[in-house]
Amino acid sequence: MRCKGELMLSALFVLVMSGVPAAAQYPSKPITVIVPFAAGGPTDVVTRLLGDHMSRTLGQTIIVENVGGAGGTIGMTRAAQAEPDGYTIAVGNTGTQSAAPALYPNLRYDPAASFAQIGVTNFTPEAIVAKKSTAASTLKQLIDYLKANSQKLIYGHAGVGSISHVAGLLFNAEFGLKPTLVPYRGTGPALQALVAEQLDYMIDQSLNVIPQVKAGTIKAYAVAASERLASLSEVPSTVEAGVDFTFRAWNAMVAPKGTPKEIVGKLADALSKALDDPNVQERYSELGSSAPTPGERGPAGLQKLVESEVARITPVIKAAGVTAD
Repeated sequence: MRCKGELMLSALFVLVMSGVPAAAQYPSKPITVIVPFAAGGPTDVVTRLLGDHMSRTLGQTIIVENVGGAGGTIGMTRAAQAEPDGYTIAVGNTGTQSAAPALYPNLRYDPAASFAQIGVTNFTPEAIVAKKSTAASTLKQLIDYLKANSQKLIYGHAGVGSISHVAGLLFNAEFGLKPTLVPYRGTGPALQALVAEQLDYMIDQSLNVIPQVKAGTIKAYAVAASERLASLSEVPSTVEAGVDFTFRAWNAMVAPKGTPKEIVGKLADALSKALDDPNVQERYSELGSSAPTPGERGPAGLQKLVESEVARITPVIKAAGVTAD
């Protein structure tokens, strides 16, 4: 008869070994990636681009599922509550992974604690744009004009919690501006209003405004970054313009908390390989986007980014008294 200690050791061995094949054989079936926004948007475009490359590395199909609503928080809540087996992951953005806790008092996930972080997928600097008839020639002149006329002006954005909304709150707080904030049902309608000169200025992802800037229907004053973008080479950076304001939108790939580290590692490795692909990098350039540097990649890099961005954005949103609920 086996003693009690031997039985306990045997049970423990079986328990430990039972989890090995799942991680070792991962992935053995298609992986679903939740994009918490409508198809065709910036997050969706980036996810499909990377997913195509990652599927080849992992040897399994990656299926994109668009789950929109509530500024992306519905999709991210579903991802946080999914089975932590690596077969349901998600790609959130600056809004869902840093601004949401301040905007949604009843948020059902914590960006820093409810996920196994996989990695940053891309950065996209914001572009500071205004209606075509704006007289200012430089960014400093624009800021002076905005300060002098602040309460008469209209700032448009793509809805409460959108990146253009959060970027505007940060910019306006930085320079003491108090314009009327007007929400639109998405970036498209907001930009249409700017082209029609129904609002005065916006700050949005560079990839969203490139067509209008190139067409000359709106004025671009700077990209909120340290360097110019190749896709908007004629537009200076804020650093070049002598203005201390930078803001990058970003997307991030995550899995539910509790996903085995070996699986997270495989996903992070596949993501990094996709980011190093020349075709991906070329497409990023066209989108006005960039891949994270080696030091910014992986679970640790994303965890650091989420924590720092939540700390940066939360006080500004609370000071503005804005909530999405």
